Amino acid sequence: MQEILNGFSVALTAGNLFYCFLGCLWGTMVGILPGIGPLAGTAILIPLTFKLDPTGAIIMLAAIYYGSQYGGTITTILMGVPGEASSAITMIDGYQMAKEGRGGVALTGAALGSFIGGTFATLCLMLLAKPLVKLALKLGPPEYFALMIVGLAMATGLAGKSMVKALIMTVFGGLLALIGMDPMLGTPRLTFGSVHLLEGMELLSVVMGLFGISEMLLSLEEKARPMIKTKLRELIPTRQDVQDSVKPIVRGTLIGTVLGIIPGLIPPVSSFLSYAIERRSSKHPEKFGHGALEGVVGPETANNGHASAAMIPLLTLGIPTNPVMAVILGAFIINGLAPGPLLFEQNPAMVWGIIASCYIGNIMLVILNLPLIPVWVQILRIPHAYLMTLIMAFMMVGSYSANNSIFDVGLTIFFGFLGYIFKKMDFPLAPVALTFILAPMIEKSLYRSLVMSQGDISILYTRPISGSLLVLALITLIYFSTQKKVQVVRSTGVDA
Repeated sequence: MQEILNGFSVALTAGNLFYCFLGCLWGTMVGILPGIGPLAGTAILIPLTFKLDPTGAIIMLAAIYYGSQYGGTITTILMGVPGEASSAITMIDGYQMAKEGRGGVALTGAALGSFIGGTFATLCLMLLAKPLVKLALKLGPPEYFALMIVGLAMATGLAGKSMVKALIMTVFGGLLALIGMDPMLGTPRLTFGSVHLLEGMELLSVVMGLFGISEMLLSLEEKARPMIKTKLRELIPTRQDVQDSVKPIVRGTLIGTVLGIIPGLIPPVSSFLSYAIERRSSKHPEKFGHGALEGVVGPETANNGHASAAMIPLLTLGIPTNPVMAVILGAFIINGLAPGPLLFEQNPAMVWGIIASCYIGNIMLVILNLPLIPVWVQILRIPHAYLMTLIMAFMMVGSYSANNSIFDVGLTIFFGFLGYIFKKMDFPLAPVALTFILAPMIEKSLYRSLVMSQGDISILYTRPISGSLLVLALITLIYFSTQKKVQVVRSTGVDA
């Protein structure tokens, strides 16, 4: 309790409150605007953190992530266009409710469910942090190696329809990470004689190109749907609406929190699973697809619980559970910090300040997403081409500012077109980002394990924990290779 109180004293300073608000504001906008997504939205603002205090920088980036889960609900319900992937399942019933004149109720239920889910997951982060840190201190390089392999296996298995394509993209991300200097031998690898590649690929260039520019190019091909107007007084739910929302919120909170801790799982998985469970447990399953409030509240609660819970393994173990967490891990590294158990000992004020800011951010997001809905709707009236061009220019400036290098700008553009081609060919991009971030960590853990065993690779599978995790990774890959789609996705009819 003393530590969390100290965390609030850090989070409630004027500067950190501003950064939290800025992150929530940008995160909401990222969610509202189709074609950006939380991954690119987080990467875009990383250059701004170079001159910031590390605590404020991470608070802002974390707020962008869970803020995007809130914002995506608005366009999903009022326009039938998912602002980000986690809201795709919400569109089925949310847009139907909006067409029936109940869009305000859907938005209120989603916002309150998101607040409860995010707050509960943050509470779990506070309670689980110390026990997980003690556990992490007992793990060695083989266990970390195996745990990250499990995360890659989960991310690969859940990425898209084709296991072959997902594996190809995982290997591609690993190859990108190998470019640069060998950490043990100090010799160039895959640089092809270019001095610009001696330090490896710039994280911002890869992420902003693959996810930011490619999404914008795709969004420019789509035609905008008309906006369904909703009035402020329509946001107030009836007593029956409240009763219908209680159980979905409870189930969604538990689903999102549990799945958010597991490496490799992304928020859409929690959303789809929540929708499937609500549909199965409902006394009137025929209502789903025709404006069921439970089909909106449950998934939205789950994806926000998932987003906040994903901070647990990142802060305590130093392992990102999804691509956005991988980008935030990159921001830690850029700021000279290494998430994990030692961070709690070396920078306790920072860690607990970040945890406390999650409570504050969730309160800010409720205020931003209910009374200010008419303001957000006006942003969507800006011509899409102008807005996307402005954001793209901002990305180019951000890419240049990382190293003051035109070469990095060229890489961003190159990966933008490459990501566009990959998406057109239905190749999943999430494994690329996760592997690109994790590969150097996996390589270092492998080297350290071999040093411990004097070159005997059996250390990876003879130790109980690492051996069990590697078996789990193998089972995961075998299972998903025999399944074209995850069962929850098949039951909802929505592509992962």
